[in-house]
Amino acid sequence: MGSTGSDVFTEKGFTNWKKGPQNLRVHEGGVGSLHNKVIQQARDLMAQKQHIETFVSKQTDEARINYRTLLNASLKCTRWLLGQGLPFCGHDESFKSSNRGNYLELMQFLSKHNEQVRKVVFENAPKNLKYTSSDIQKDLVRACAIETIDAITKDMEGAFFSLLVDGSRDSSTKEQMTVVLRYVNKKGEAIEKFLGVQHVTSTTSSSLEEAIERFFATTNLSMSKLRGQGYDGASNMKGELNGLKTKILNKYLQAFYVHCFAHQLQLALVAVAKGIEGVAIFFNNASILVNTIGSSCKRRDAFREKQLEQIKKALDVGDLETGRGLNQESSLMRPCDTHWNSHYGTIVSIIVMFEAVVEMLEWIKDDTNQDNFGEASKLFHDIQTFDFVFHLFLMRLILGITNELSQALQKKDQDIVNAMALVEVCKQRLQSLRDDDFGDLLNDVQKFCEEHDIVVPNMEDLHFVPGKSRRKAPRLTNLHYYRVDLYFQVLDTQLKELNDRFNEVNTELLLCMACLSPVNNFASFDKAKIVRLAQLYPQDFDRMDLINLPIQLDNYIYDMKMHSEFSSLRGIGDLAKELVKTGRCASYMLVYKLLILALVLPVATASVERAFSAMKIVKTPLRFDCCYSFEPYNLLTSPLPQLIPGFATGQRTLARQPLLSG
Repeated sequence: MGSTGSDVFTEKGFTNWKKGPQNLRVHEGGVGSLHNKVIQQARDLMAQKQHIETFVSKQTDEARINYRTLLNASLKCTRWLLGQGLPFCGHDESFKSSNRGNYLELMQFLSKHNEQVRKVVFENAPKNLKYTSSDIQKDLVRACAIETIDAITKDMEGAFFSLLVDGSRDSSTKEQMTVVLRYVNKKGEAIEKFLGVQHVTSTTSSSLEEAIERFFATTNLSMSKLRGQGYDGASNMKGELNGLKTKILNKYLQAFYVHCFAHQLQLALVAVAKGIEGVAIFFNNASILVNTIGSSCKRRDAFREKQLEQIKKALDVGDLETGRGLNQESSLMRPCDTHWNSHYGTIVSIIVMFEAVVEMLEWIKDDTNQDNFGEASKLFHDIQTFDFVFHLFLMRLILGITNELSQALQKKDQDIVNAMALVEVCKQRLQSLRDDDFGDLLNDVQKFCEEHDIVVPNMEDLHFVPGKSRRKAPRLTNLHYYRVDLYFQVLDTQLKELNDRFNEVNTELLLCMACLSPVNNFASFDKAKIVRLAQLYPQDFDRMDLINLPIQLDNYIYDMKMHSEFSSLRGIGDLAKELVKTGRCASYMLVYKLLILALVLPVATASVERAFSAMKIVKTPLRFDCCYSFEPYNLLTSPLPQLIPGFATGQRTLARQPLLSG
């Protein structure tokens, strides 16, 4: 041990007992020797007065109360900002700044209106316990995220669930994966909960699978309870050979995959819009029209004035009624290619404000100082044609029907059986349009053209396509062209796309689930198919369950039809809640388990997409460049607002591990 003592007692051992006392004195050394220092440290550790617990408990009651007050105030501000989806840090958080950021400004506001808080924050707080640094703010958010995820997993209590995943690039040009779980709670309600955003290095199916496994490793959830997968139609997600759904299905055979219904509907609409020449030209003109009129503040103001003039004129002649909320100022809705049903709003707004639109284009066309003079002139002539109006009203009919379906599919409590029924209703309505409603459509188009002085062609005259040789053109009447070549072609294409895209409707799994529907007093009930449904889940229904299920189904359907409260239910979601409410979920446990398995299957990935929308609000390019980074940006540290609903115990995490720095 060098100058501090001998190594006799640590390495060599005794060889000469006569020199033992001398070696002991050498090993002990002087007052400041290593031996004496270690002895003193051992005494301090064993002494009760020097114990860390005693040291901490020496704090006065007032100090502990002040700490608790500061902690509660910080958590209140954190929870409020998370609930509102607001960023925390400011660009300049110095004391001289007029806006120090949402967190500090909210803390300042709270201190001004609460005397107890004012005494323990900012300059009145200890220098090492202010709770104001960016690291502390992220720690508070992390605590809220952990407690929220814990609350969600406790609410699930080992329930079956489905996994909804989608990917998107954020403002920091990083690929993010959003995770949402769908499960049925104790009340029989289908719940979708957003758990967080996970950064992924790539969007390959292998990378996504590894990210999902890391996610489940951080929670109390078990993949053995996974009973459904919901993704969009990307090849890395739904690929039959190497997609994410295939990789998960290979490990968990009962994690059935459902292609997002809303995404399938959008693909069907896009196929029609881009696959038929006349429809593609119409949507292109509609998009240019919106951009031309709304391209500048000057044009928007002029459009509002012309719209106001039209409203006043209509009120004078009695075409419009007056009243509260009527005749509000509006503008042309801008279509979005990633949400094709937004085109429905564009079409409706063009129909409602058609006269103002025409006058606006004429104003742009006549003003030589305006930009887009050529586009405005072309649009002015194109939109005042019978062909444009016919497409306008035809696509209003189709998108009006599919818009109802799109809105219904995006409801969080929508169940798979009801979604299938809605798709069938949409197909039937489109089929009825094809069979019976051409005359009504033609009358509406002709009436609109007459009101706006648009030339209506004679339906019995021969139809000639502008720019093509009339001598070689087929001898078709206008009626045949608009009825067969346009009306029938668009509807037939739309119906074909819907049938091809929604191929899940024909699968055995979903057809069996449809037999659980209580609609029309359980008209679709089929015991054989329900038993077959149970056989598709061998891990959840053993041999004894399959023997008892037919007997239980006989008792169940007799009971359901005998009581009036079950006769008017609108879907399996209402049925599950009513079974829980009446306590029959315990009597018919096997049937209720089948209902849960049907309810957890996802319909659409709307919840995932809403999470990305919120992420764009919180993590903007301005905040990313000028403020701090939210790294590590994963499931347990994400400061997104969706992490906070239901959070009530974040204080417990911080109380267990006080934050004493910053």
